[in-house]
Amino acid sequence: MQEYQIKRGYTKTLTDSMAQGLRDQFGAEPRASSEGRYTITYGALLRLEVWPGAEGKTLIVDTEANKDADDETIIDTNRRFRNYLQQVTGYTAKERAKKAQQALKGKE
Repeated sequence: MQEYQIKRGYTKTLTDSMAQGLRDQFGAEPRASSEGRYTITYGALLRLEVWPGAEGKTLIVDTEANKDADDETIIDTNRRFRNYLQQVTGYTAKERAKKAQQALKGKE
């Protein structure tokens, strides 16, 4: 399970953008749960589940990988996943890595 910070301005529409991002990036209709979680299955992911974190300021992602997926499928799934995170959080992969490092330093 991973938690990602959401860029200011993106938090207002987090619930809508979580589901829409799954549709846009993976072309899959997410299954919604009563707890506000969205789940899909795609490519190298047996399960991709997302939900809003603390006070709607973070995105929590839980995944289960398909260990039998071929390299091409894994590469495609990873690309779509990175694009999804950028669409929902507003941060690029480089910015997300920097935020994660800052968060770790803050916990020490």
